[in-house]
Amino acid sequence: MIVTRFAPSPTGYLHLGHALAALVAHDAAQAGGGRFLLRIEDLDVARAREEFVRAIEEDLHWLGLAWEQPVMRQSARSPAYRAALDRLAARELLYPCFCTRAEIALEIARASEAPHGPDGPLYPGTCRSLNPRERERRMAAGHPYALRFDSVAAARLLPELTFCDKGESGEETRMTRVDPLLFGDAVLARKETPAAYHLAVVVDDAEQNVTLVTRGQDLLPATHFQRILQTLLGLPEPHYAHHHLVTNAVGVKLSKRDGALSLRALRAGGHSAVEVRDLALQSYSQGL
Repeated sequence: MIVTRFAPSPTGYLHLGHALAALVAHDAAQAGGGRFLLRIEDLDVARAREEFVRAIEEDLHWLGLAWEQPVMRQSARSPAYRAALDRLAARELLYPCFCTRAEIALEIARASEAPHGPDGPLYPGTCRSLNPRERERRMAAGHPYALRFDSVAAARLLPELTFCDKGESGEETRMTRVDPLLFGDAVLARKETPAAYHLAVVVDDAEQNVTLVTRGQDLLPATHFQRILQTLLGLPEPHYAHHHLVTNAVGVKLSKRDGALSLRALRAGGHSAVEVRDLALQSYSQGL
């Protein structure tokens, strides 16, 4: 049975790109006689708002979508994320990082050839080599820190990994080899955030028995890191289908700042749900 999910963050109103993502996930589940789930990724406590959660559900209902209850909320999942972090720590794959953003930027600037990942320059690994006594001293003194993933140690443990991408049509299958160092020593948790996106996603997908992750091509690189975490945590591997993005007038991926294309604005402008569905799916079928 195919199980898919739509997992928006309640930090603004849904736009046409979200409609496409929700429709692709919903239709993939329906075509396979499966299950379509809604998950609210509300770990960004500074920006997540209940009014946006209500708006998400209203917009999806307006589009004609239905999902299983109850809806998973990441803000209620801290114990599960903590357990995953503890498992990684037990394998010595986490370390505390005390560097500030300014210190990291300075260290990167000093490097003649700083390695880059999908999101820009990678963390240079400054705190990876701190000895245990120094780590304990700083933690005991109350120095703020983040928990970083030790990609170098993980790469030594991992077998060769791949992931299956069903591509745009949902039928084409491409096997991609995982790059274990693509994201470097990424942050997996901070004091104010119990889990970073990559960790929360793999833990939640496993809990919800998601078998097919449908999402935009901008998240294709993230699959490398998520496959690593799935393997290290002993979690099942879903299949993936990465689709084209809906872009604005200058060809840039839509964001929540593109208010003119929010579903609420389109509805207020007189567009019907059928028109919006067709507009979103047309951009998908034409690969725009």
